[in-house]
Amino acid sequence: MITRGEMPQPRRACVPAGGGATAYRELPAPGRWAHSLAGTAAFLLLAAGCALRVRRDLLARLRRSQEAAEAARRSLLRPLPPRIDGLALAGAHLSATRGAAIGGDLYGAAPTPHGVRVVIGDVRGHGLPSAAAAAVVLGAFRDAAYDEPSLAGVLRRMERALARHVRDRAAAEHTAGAGAAGPAAEEFVTVLLLQIAEDGTLTALNCGHPWPHVLRARAAPRLRAALPPAAPARTAEAPAPKPPLPVPAPAGPWPDVRAVDGGDPLPPLGVVPVPDGLEAGDCGRLGPGDVLFLHTDGAEDARDAAGRFFPLPRVLSGIAARQPAATPARLVAGVHAALLRHTGGHPADDAALLAVRSDRCA
Repeated sequence: MITRGEMPQPRRACVPAGGGATAYRELPAPGRWAHSLAGTAAFLLLAAGCALRVRRDLLARLRRSQEAAEAARRSLLRPLPPRIDGLALAGAHLSATRGAAIGGDLYGAAPTPHGVRVVIGDVRGHGLPSAAAAAVVLGAFRDAAYDEPSLAGVLRRMERALARHVRDRAAAEHTAGAGAAGPAAEEFVTVLLLQIAEDGTLTALNCGHPWPHVLRARAAPRLRAALPPAAPARTAEAPAPKPPLPVPAPAGPWPDVRAVDGGDPLPPLGVVPVPDGLEAGDCGRLGPGDVLFLHTDGAEDARDAAGRFFPLPRVLSGIAARQPAATPARLVAGVHAALLRHTGGHPADDAALLAVRSDRCA
């Protein structure tokens, strides 16, 4: 027996419609044409009422599904605070699965006694199936970032959490009959861990992830005035010379956009164990006004209809040239919009974007 809660929505709507039509057919009618017109009108009114009821119920279900998806997205990719210890941050996520708010890309930032620690990663695959592994890795980072004194300790905690997730998923797939060669057996994550100290010193551990780009800040525009030459003796024929106008100094947002040179990365998490004695590499210094732009390979590997890759450095330079005072949020929004235009609104892979600007004094 099917209860009301178990009956599909269209069937529930058709039951009163069929009942109404059957009841009307049994009613007597004064004439043939009147009977036909009245029956048609009654049936159309009844069908319209049922359609409105179904539409209302479907919209309510869609609204609840959207609320649940938004809650899941905010749980996985929590909104970044606009500022952390003198750093301005902004991030965005683009899912390759249409209608999905989450995917296999992850990012996060946390203030710690050792400096601001930042993570960005990319789970193998895209869309909703890879979101579970992304949630596990990001949750491990949030727990370990405050406790571990070194980035290597944070990375090992993330590796152990991913290994437990892979084992549990593989066991579930084996129980379901997928065998040992299921999707979980080949799951891995590329990860970039960064630490920004109080003096701007930048250290990193990279496990198969693209290196970020640095946009070095120029000094603010200044007015420089050349000293006028010695004034000649004034005569009745020669008027006094006018002082030269101030000449604006060369101004610009960032002189160049360069990738961080951190050496060869390690293999992704889940491929081989993290080696012992691992130490974070020195990646220079993030000075006042400098912007660090992090991304996943879904951004730099995105192609247009002609097969051309997304020119991320050129897009960053263009945004900086058009908006010299662009905030991290505007920088991320500009790259996000350019990425959608490049792919025609249909990216083939998830993409995560994260911008960090140093607002600290020198």
